[in-house]
Amino acid sequence: MPNPREIHRHMRSIGNIQQITKAMKMVAAARLRRAQEKAASSRPFADKIESMLITALGDSTLQSKLDLGEAPLMASRSVQKTGFIVIAGDKGLAGPYNSNVLKHALAEITECENYSIITVGRKAKEYFQHRGFDVAKDFFGLSDKPNFDYAEQIAKAASEMFISGEVDEVKLIYTHFKSALSFTPETTQLLPVLVPGEKAVRISSGVSFPAGEDGEEEEEIGEVIYEPNPQTLMKELLPNYVKTLIYAALMQAAASELGARMTAMSSATDNASDLLRSLELSYNKARQAGITREINEIVGGAEALSQQN
Repeated sequence: MPNPREIHRHMRSIGNIQQITKAMKMVAAARLRRAQEKAASSRPFADKIESMLITALGDSTLQSKLDLGEAPLMASRSVQKTGFIVIAGDKGLAGPYNSNVLKHALAEITECENYSIITVGRKAKEYFQHRGFDVAKDFFGLSDKPNFDYAEQIAKAASEMFISGEVDEVKLIYTHFKSALSFTPETTQLLPVLVPGEKAVRISSGVSFPAGEDGEEEEEIGEVIYEPNPQTLMKELLPNYVKTLIYAALMQAAASELGARMTAMSSATDNASDLLRSLELSYNKARQAGITREINEIVGGAEALSQQN
């Protein structure tokens, strides 16, 4: 049985760890609130971009004039190689956050014969390199505090791979944030750009749009005035739409990571409290055993002296 001094040293160590985990929990909770607010504030812009894309692609003028050579991000072709953007964290201590999204990504990637991987977050890069996968590009350093410039860099890398023909499609794998206790890995089609909404379709040659739920034609959108012209509009709109999708995924992933870290640190703090109570009980038992032993030694010594006299 450990002596009281060893137990007391262990208790001090656990107490220090508890203070650290409690502080990390408070920091994660504060940053989670800010991440949620930031994601909510960016939602109107994302909605407007999507609305503009739906309106533009539903206009007969654009349908007749759209040239996929001028809008390469919409070009659909036979898929020979798939690009994956995997978003994970830069740091650990976030419970199952990293392992869940990386296992989900591994299952998606192993289903493809040819693939190219872009990792976002140090943990994603280390995970795939450790397993012998080639990582085409990697980004790290801002997983829990992303900004639009960061999303723009990732979008540029993915778009260049798609336009050059290095990959025929790009999928985005990230963690969808529902609440601080609920977040799930998801896979989203990023490129080629699909018409937003439930009735999304691929664009191959010309522009085709889906029918209604019962096979009825969708209501036509009124005439739209383009300035300077539809081709220039799509050149600007499509890249911004891709950047917005990536930025939204980064914000979801950041909120999920912070929520997971807050939950993990809360559990660690509670476990430290339970361990301290157990150690305190062991410490008291060890002290009592030591005191009892010393009393027995004193009584034994006194009896030995009295017998000599």
